[in-house]
Amino acid sequence: MKKKNSFSELRNNEKRARQDAIIESAKRVFAVKPFNKVSIRDIAGEAGISHASIYRYFPDQQSLFLEAYLHGAREITAILSDIIEKGGRKTIEKVADAYLNYLLDHDQYCRMMNHFMLDGSLSAEMVDKLNASERLIFDQFDILFRKANMPEPVRPLSHAFFAALNGVHVTFRNYPGRTPAAVHQHIHHIARVIVDKFCAAAV
Repeated sequence: MKKKNSFSELRNNEKRARQDAIIESAKRVFAVKPFNKVSIRDIAGEAGISHASIYRYFPDQQSLFLEAYLHGAREITAILSDIIEKGGRKTIEKVADAYLNYLLDHDQYCRMMNHFMLDGSLSAEMVDKLNASERLIFDQFDILFRKANMPEPVRPLSHAFFAALNGVHVTFRNYPGRTPAAVHQHIHHIARVIVDKFCAAAV
């Protein structure tokens, strides 16, 4: 029985490893090609497998795209959690900067997020996964605002903070006539204005 279980565990580990490899390939493709132009064949080519092989691990293209997005959501959640746990001065500002830096460095994540938020054809299961990933970020913002002694309930503040930071990124990431460095500087400048307004709520 133990040997049977070990073989089963090995197969499951191999399956997860292949799924992760496909997802990482998808993220690399998203980084260099517009999200709505990416096909399963593009990802298969990057992964070095046949496109038919991908469907052994993901039932459809939308499921693969969602899993790639969820990987990003888990990454940014871990980054925010680390900053909030360390605390210190200007924690809210550091969180805002880290969140925006992630969006600026991983534009494909932002494009996938916008796609899924606006896509009305997602299944109930996919919507639940998307909502769960957002709640992880909201939970981190809740912790952040409670540590800053913000008045309860803090969840609406977390929603507003999330929406404000995403809005700044979407509004200015392709600022006409600005260099990438100038765009980043302006985005972080506007983020400071947002942070100041939220910090004022703690007074």
